[in-house]
Amino acid sequence: SSGINAEWPLRPGRTDLHKIMLKSLLRIALSGRFSTSRYVISLLNNHCTVYSSHTYKRHRSNHCNHAPFILLSGITAVTIGSISDTEDKVEEAGKFKEGLPTYTAQDIRKRDGSNQDSTNFSTRVWISYKKGVYDVTDFIAEHPGGDKLLIGAGGPVEPFWSLYEVHKKPYVFELLEKYRIGNLADEDVVEESTDDPYSREPKRHPILKLNNARPFNAEPPLNILPDNFITPNELFYVRNHHPVPDINPDEYELQVEGIGINGTVSLSLHNLQTNYPQKKVTVAVQCAGNRRVDMGKHKKVRGMDWGGGAISNAVWEGPLLRDVLESAGFSEDLFPSAKHVCVDGLDFGPDGTPYGASILIEKAMDPRQDVILALKMNGEPLPRDHGYPVRLIAPGVVGARNVKWVGSISLSEEESYSHWQRRDYKGFNPGVDWDTVNFDDPTAVSIQHQPVTSMVCDPLDQSEVKLENGMIKLKGYAYSGAGAKIIRVDVTLDDGATWHTAKLQQDDTPLNRSWSWSLWEATVAVPRGKVGGDTVTVTCCAVDANYNRQPENVKNIWNLRGCLSNAWHRIQVTLKE
Repeated sequence: SSGINAEWPLRPGRTDLHKIMLKSLLRIALSGRFSTSRYVISLLNNHCTVYSSHTYKRHRSNHCNHAPFILLSGITAVTIGSISDTEDKVEEAGKFKEGLPTYTAQDIRKRDGSNQDSTNFSTRVWISYKKGVYDVTDFIAEHPGGDKLLIGAGGPVEPFWSLYEVHKKPYVFELLEKYRIGNLADEDVVEESTDDPYSREPKRHPILKLNNARPFNAEPPLNILPDNFITPNELFYVRNHHPVPDINPDEYELQVEGIGINGTVSLSLHNLQTNYPQKKVTVAVQCAGNRRVDMGKHKKVRGMDWGGGAISNAVWEGPLLRDVLESAGFSEDLFPSAKHVCVDGLDFGPDGTPYGASILIEKAMDPRQDVILALKMNGEPLPRDHGYPVRLIAPGVVGARNVKWVGSISLSEEESYSHWQRRDYKGFNPGVDWDTVNFDDPTAVSIQHQPVTSMVCDPLDQSEVKLENGMIKLKGYAYSGAGAKIIRVDVTLDDGATWHTAKLQQDDTPLNRSWSWSLWEATVAVPRGKVGGDTVTVTCCAVDANYNRQPENVKNIWNLRGCLSNAWHRIQVTLKE
């Protein structure tokens, strides 16, 4: 009645067989080798069902609460086993376990890591999750968020994980259970909170590919990126670290303080809009983790699986940061001890600290560097996801320093003490891993500018591409930090035996003051003897105005956080007559 062509129910003794078949089927589907969407894999009620497209349409119309699906072609429709093994890991985390001791919330509070005396039990760090008690002391050094793990020390982690739902993943629960030491007393188990910090999130375009729901992080499909030199607001990638604040523009005030500022200067949104010249500047913003998936193919990294879409280009408008600082009393000549501009947002984490970052004072004060407090994006007030009402735009600087929802600016001798400035967004040599990393290593400076990079966006990897007179069409983007203009994008279809120069679309800007990306396209002849049905590897490599060229592979640029992934980009396509 549901239009399922066949079903294989899971029975004792057939679990492994079904898992193997399911994984194989999904691996084929996710490889994208089939461009004709004739079948649908539907994940529903712990079963994986493959429908023909016409039966799925009928099934979908009869069942409103359908599950996510994957389009596929060329496979007989079947239902294959149960896929509950992953879900079981999620459900097992925090469940009562027989044979373990029971601890109270008071027992856990005594283990908050606050006492530095090694003979005292409070040097240990315990947490609870649901009915589980965990000693995570030995995991602190390996935690991707650094010592922010200590926010939940001596108590339940549920309130903090409601803000950072990236933790609610099977591998996290599996790792957590390795540190299990006991059960939490029934009277101390935390009830699920009904106070949802994400209840007022803005609406997003459904085409965005979700990397994390809470906080929201998503990128546009790769093949639509080169369609617009200026990325539409609703398709601009989103990188949030906390819930999006809902700010009343009439109550907004920017606080400016620090070296050279007499006390604290408060500026309203109206003041920023009317009391300063408004400057327009076209700037590409790129996440430090863009193309992380490429680096992860070489060796596992920690961080969200950004493809190549964590970069976008927009026209930003607002007063120069230099003008705002000078109007508040600062002079670079009179106060040379100021080395950094520290910026905090109005988005707050579970411990009440805001997202923060800093840029160098010479970047902020040079009018040719075009650093602005953006009030508009592509001619409209900033969307909430992109920093409404005020966002720092530091052209040529990594996205992590382009702070959104700016609430305060401070001039300082030292860089921001924010976790994201000092304990994240840094690069390390390929031999450093989480068991040896030292974020205070003086050689691991905070990322500011990014290296040259490029990507093939259209066609997509593992797709079919039409042959036209023995040639194929390619499109993509290229970008380099610090204002270095892209001067060339090279493309090869034969692993570097021959190279072709792509045609560039870019701003008419100086070689050392080019803040936007460059789009490129090329029509290239396939290697001799290649015909329909054959596969071809397409590789692109960009060169900037400083003659910096992308590295050939990720092996020697790998780092544990997967930042600054900029090796040659390679895709494999199947030729179609």
